[in-house]
Amino acid sequence: MQNPLVVALAYDGLCTFEFGVVVEVFGLPRPEMGENWYRFAVAGIEPGELKATGGIRLAVDGGLSLLAQAGTIIVPGWRGADEPVPEELCEALRAAHLRGARVMSICSGVFVLAAAGLLNGLQASTHWRYTEKLQQRYPEIQVMPDVLYIDNGSVLTSAGSAAGIDLSLHLVRRDYGQLAANSVARRLVVPPHRVGGQAQFIEQPVPVAYESQRLSPLFDYLQSHLADEHTVESLAAFTGMSPRTFLRRFSATTGTTPSRWLLNMRLTRCRDLLESSTLSIDEIAERVGFGSTATLRHHFRAKLSTTPVAYRKTFTSGNEKMITSR
Repeated sequence: MQNPLVVALAYDGLCTFEFGVVVEVFGLPRPEMGENWYRFAVAGIEPGELKATGGIRLAVDGGLSLLAQAGTIIVPGWRGADEPVPEELCEALRAAHLRGARVMSICSGVFVLAAAGLLNGLQASTHWRYTEKLQQRYPEIQVMPDVLYIDNGSVLTSAGSAAGIDLSLHLVRRDYGQLAANSVARRLVVPPHRVGGQAQFIEQPVPVAYESQRLSPLFDYLQSHLADEHTVESLAAFTGMSPRTFLRRFSATTGTTPSRWLLNMRLTRCRDLLESSTLSIDEIAERVGFGSTATLRHHFRAKLSTTPVAYRKTFTSGNEKMITSR
């Protein structure tokens, strides 16, 4: 990375869970990752000691001037969707972004990026409770209500609090590759990639816990049989349901359709193999269930805006260095 310094914003009323996620992923010492891992600092948007949610007192590393040095700036929530964002903070964020820094928000932190004008014309995600308010207040933003996070390149947003973990791991993956993301995820005891969207966390008429338990053997089966052909009828038969009931309950559990779930799983496995194996593109296409290289390239480009060859070239060099350092 050209600039590995991650600066997290702190403010009076700081959201402690979101802030903790940022510290755990980007601020925790990780000697196993080598010397080129992230550096971390906390910038207070107000002077003096800050009080976080839960009564925690926080001493920071500096003020908004730290944003001028950052390669990545993270807004870990905000003190309220209706709370005004100081213009001084907006100006500092705009200046940093214009200089080339990435900016990222977790949950309600999206309102800070929106107030700074950094999301105009872009897609954005936030907690499902805030999506309507965000869209009404900032109609120039395309609010995506059913996703866990959005990566616009230099501007990234996540849904509710725990989705900050998903976005943080995504950024680690983007910066250092799948091996690094997997390592961090193992330390956190979370999956390195969750499939689905906010729909799976919103109240629904189908008991999600029960359906998840019932469909769990199917998920395990599909993970180990990605190369096979699967139809709604065959999957419904595996679970002992009618196709109509199966589709309804699969959607209630995952927030998506079986075909999209399989596509995401196949692309995830494909990225893993591109980063960690010497298999040819043809072999990977066959192994993950795309059948042909042309089909793999089509879905890879549609989802990731790049080619498998370019992806492998981008990520393997960084991973080789990290593997050596470990």
